[in-house]
Amino acid sequence: MVKIRPQLILAVFCSLLVVTGCDKKSASSITGAGNSTEKSHSLDVAQVLIPAGKFIRGSNREDDVAMRQQYGFPLPLFLDEHPMKKVYLDAYKIDTFEVTNKQYKAYLMQTMRILPDAWMRNGYAMTEEQLNKLDLDKLRKMASDVFLVDKDTRKMEKAALLKAIAVMQKEKDNLPITGVSWFDARDFCQWRKGRLPTEAEWEKAARGPDGLEYPWGNNWDPKKANTGDDGQWEDGIAPVGSYKEDKSPYGVYDLSGNVWEWVNDWYEPYEGSTYKSKAFGKHDRVLRGGGGGLGHYALSYFFRGATRQFSDPKMESDDVGFRCASDV
Repeated sequence: MVKIRPQLILAVFCSLLVVTGCDKKSASSITGAGNSTEKSHSLDVAQVLIPAGKFIRGSNREDDVAMRQQYGFPLPLFLDEHPMKKVYLDAYKIDTFEVTNKQYKAYLMQTMRILPDAWMRNGYAMTEEQLNKLDLDKLRKMASDVFLVDKDTRKMEKAALLKAIAVMQKEKDNLPITGVSWFDARDFCQWRKGRLPTEAEWEKAARGPDGLEYPWGNNWDPKKANTGDDGQWEDGIAPVGSYKEDKSPYGVYDLSGNVWEWVNDWYEPYEGSTYKSKAFGKHDRVLRGGGGGLGHYALSYFFRGATRQFSDPKMESDDVGFRCASDV
């Protein structure tokens, strides 16, 4: 149910970077993959310990205001959250923030994987060494057309261009990684000696033991989360941790808004559910949390801790990211 946005083909990236003979292997080399000595488990990623115990999962809500008809949703709202139930989970850890571009870049530099489409578009993963090899005219064009440096690049010399590009790249470091499939997210977490959280783990981290509607409480306040509605952030996505009140009772951030997040589970009914849906089954994976840039679909429904969405695990979208979990 998450909108899939058009992807740029590899050839477009090659033309932007003025690279000849570009293929998947050479595109991987643009990241500098294989040149880092950083060990896969050495990323400094903050996690929160979620203690063992029961929490309230799901809800018994119904669409009593007829949002489905008003907004044209293809499936009933709330029914896949039934029944509300207390569920026990063992203790686990979950990332305090969504996985960032900077963290994912470190992963790519070790694993020789293909860049996300957005990075093919904006040159985020190019190193200073690689940029320095371009002649001045090509570097000026890169700075203007790819990195969108807000200066007259036609008169800038190489040192100034490299500095301006470095600033633009650094601004993207703390954005959540997006444009990755469920498989990409799973592989990253495994590389980091972790795993994707289960759907129940994600929900407990977001709602606390008492089943809050939103991470901060039971009353909706769009100012406390990044719904993408106010145009404050480019592409509707904010650096992780930008919304200090979008914090769960356990101290986990950005579980309401910013980007949707992959979790481990197939989209299937909860135990005890009487709701039937053709969408259930082992073909779509669950997404949680709500994303920015949704336009008129920035409704409170999407940003609730109990809301379930789903998509083909191969799907890549620029408003879908993830975070990792680990066992205690």
